[in-house]
Amino acid sequence: MPDDPDTSQSAPPDVQEDLLPYEIFWRDQQQWLKTRGYMLRPRYAPDWAPSWTVSGKPRFSCEDGQSSEYSQLMDAVRISDGVIVALKRISNVYEPEEREFGVLFSSEPFRDDPQNHCVPIYEVLDVPADDEIQIIVMPFLRIWDDPPFDTFGEVVSFIQQSVEGLYFMHKNLIVHRDCTWRNIMLDPSALYPDSFHPIRTRRRRNFKGDAKHYTRTQRPVKYYLIDFGLTRRYKAEDIPPTEEIVQGGDRSAPEHQPAALEQNPTKRCNPFPTDVYYLGNVIRKQLIEPNIGFEFLQPLVLDMVHEKPDERPSMEEVFNRFAEIRKTLATSKLRSRVVPRKEGTIEGFFRSLSHWYRRVGYIVQRTPAVPLPS
Repeated sequence: MPDDPDTSQSAPPDVQEDLLPYEIFWRDQQQWLKTRGYMLRPRYAPDWAPSWTVSGKPRFSCEDGQSSEYSQLMDAVRISDGVIVALKRISNVYEPEEREFGVLFSSEPFRDDPQNHCVPIYEVLDVPADDEIQIIVMPFLRIWDDPPFDTFGEVVSFIQQSVEGLYFMHKNLIVHRDCTWRNIMLDPSALYPDSFHPIRTRRRRNFKGDAKHYTRTQRPVKYYLIDFGLTRRYKAEDIPPTEEIVQGGDRSAPEHQPAALEQNPTKRCNPFPTDVYYLGNVIRKQLIEPNIGFEFLQPLVLDMVHEKPDERPSMEEVFNRFAEIRKTLATSKLRSRVVPRKEGTIEGFFRSLSHWYRRVGYIVQRTPAVPLPS
């Protein structure tokens, strides 16, 4: 579920007309997946012939010229209702946690917990003639900060859901171990009612023009934690745990740095405070530093990313402290526009005009300043 790189300026210098090596697997499963109710894009049909060889159009401008950027992930249309879903290829021998935790979070009693923000698993498919490979079927999600946030209230909704999602895991003695920027996503079904292209996500699903979308205030979204390949669950008697240090997408945790490891002969640590650091670092690096006006988050986030893991708050403390912070925010602040520090004057002027037009509408319609999904 990658973001959409800008392909509007020029074609790639070296155009490859055939499937990429990792796409062969998906092509070979196309007919079987169709019998299971999932249709891959035309690119993966057994008799596919590149359209640009006939039309003469540049490959990058053709729908069937778009390849997935991730070898394990593929998009598909669920034939029963036309909804785009995500298919993830996993090894049930070397990475069973991805399936096991996905199924766990999608089962009772976890499934109906309102604080559960772990991506649900719709189905687990056993690949024919390969006992090692399975495909898990999930919602097709979008990275959490795309499209950009419009208001502080939208950011508050994101942080609230992310905090309660990680708190949900921790209170059930489950540690994520990779809750970093790339592993938080949003459900785009409300934002993009007409959907979007699964690879070039700024384009329409039919690849003709830009996909239209609402703001999060107009159409509240739910955020999900994904990727449970490093996730672990503990028994009460094992708390606090010590785990061998495994670095995920964020390698900046102080306890993972060479200087700290030199003073840690076991090369093990409690992964729960590291989870707290990861989420705090997302907020710090992706929200506070690039934008103006997030000073109200600084005290909590500085504690979450404290150099000493033992001095970081637990996720329960983070959850409670953020709830108190939210109470201090006036409606005028929550409805204010999120302004990037690098925004130009002219760009900011036009964005402000469109923002105030929407803002007046929200006030008249009594649209909540903090949009939360029902």
